Formats: sequence, C-alpha cells, structure tokens
Amino acid sequence: MGLKGEKLAGEFLMRRGWRIEGHRFRMGRLEVDLIARRGPLVVFVEVKTRYGTAFGSPLEAVTARKQREIVRVARAWIDRYGKPGDQYRLDVIAVTFSGGLGPKIEHIQNAFWPGWR
Repeated sequence: MGLKGEKLAGEFLMRRGWRIEGHRFRMGRLEVDLIARRGPLVVFVEVKTRYGTAFGSPLEAVTARKQREIVRVARAWIDRYGKPGDQYRLDVIAVTFSGGLGPKIEHIQNAFWPGWR
C-alpha cells in the first residue's frame, strides 16, 4: 500500500513540475519517502497512505518522532547532495482511498519546521 501511495504522490508532484531526485532515501534504518526538486527548491516528502479514515487521517500519522527522523535523513541528504543556493522544505502528502472513488491526494507544504539553516 505504501509503495502505491508513493507512486501516486510522485506522479502528482511531477504533473506540477517537480523532478523526483530520490525515492526512499535511507540513512541507516531511517528514510524519507520522496525527494523532489524544482529549480533551487528541494522538498523532502513524507507520504502516508490509508484506505479510509477509520483510524484517522493519514496526516495524523506524521508524529513528532517521525518528523525528527525525517529531519535527520534530510540533513544527511543535504550534507551529501546539497548545492550552494538550494532551499529546503518539508512536506507531507496524504493519499486516501475510500469506497470506489479514486484516491484523494492532499499536499501539505511546509508541514513542519525543523529549525535548520
């Protein structure tokens, strides 16, 4: 289910002019789902996918602990691949399947702030 949501999120971003620079970038056991770029802006995207909302919104699954993990991985990516002049943002994309309808995709830009650079 997670891979399906990540694929849909990547396609959603590409339709909006983003280039996917990374998928499931790992640092040890931690990872960030998507890394996308549009010009100098690099976005680290956590994708959460759910079938229905019986257990809450997918957005609610991005806990403070998960946010800290994403920030750690993003910092590792920046140290390795960041370029002078790059700007960075942390986003969340929620993909929800319900009933026979197509997926609902919500893109929250600047979903949380790490207090970095």
